[in-house]
Amino acid sequence: MVRTSVILLILAWSASMGGGCGTEEDAEEDPYATARERMVREQLRSYDRDIRDQRVLDAMRTVPRHELVPEELRAMAYDDRPLPIGYGQTISQPYIVAFMTEQLRPQPTDRVLEIGTGSGYQAAVLSHLVAEVNTIEIVAPLAERATRDLQRLGCVNVQVRAGDGYLGWPEAAPFDSIIVTCAPEDVPRPLVEQLKEGGCMIIPVGPSGGAQTLVRLQKIKGKLKRTDVLAVRFVPMTGQAAPTE
Repeated sequence: MVRTSVILLILAWSASMGGGCGTEEDAEEDPYATARERMVREQLRSYDRDIRDQRVLDAMRTVPRHELVPEELRAMAYDDRPLPIGYGQTISQPYIVAFMTEQLRPQPTDRVLEIGTGSGYQAAVLSHLVAEVNTIEIVAPLAERATRDLQRLGCVNVQVRAGDGYLGWPEAAPFDSIIVTCAPEDVPRPLVEQLKEGGCMIIPVGPSGGAQTLVRLQKIKGKLKRTDVLAVRFVPMTGQAAPTE
């Protein structure tokens, strides 16, 4: 039987304290500032990628990705690639983070649910763009590490929970939008139920090791309007979403 209980790691960091998190150093002292700017210019705004939302670009050039990867990989933190973070999980390629964020069309007043906290990088980016981020990670040590790192970086509008993301966060629902950074074979019904009317969900769907599609779902009169946006490869969603033998 899959354990579906959850542990709340951070409870009610006040969004009124102001959103967003950044580097611990002043910009002038940050040795990675140039690398972040190059990442934005060459990986996100290039002609074949075309991330154009200025708020998303500003968040990507602000959040210190190097602070959220293993120390031995910091030199590669702003490379155009995913990186391992332990426990069989990865931090997504910067472009994918920016692309999914832009597709979410985040608004300053939004409350967002993220499934698959991982390193905390996606949550940190969203913290600059929305009022509140609720994020769930099934691997408890990763949830604990992300909690510490996000606190250290001052992400006061993020709440982290260790638990099965398939079930969502019902007591905090409904959400203006939901972003899923691991791939189930089908869209979890609890997440659909926790999405507000008119809200948007970005989720990769497909089998582990097979063809996956990043889809944008909009809830209209209780039904989902689906738009396929990109072929992707994500780690599978585990827990209750895992296929049975």
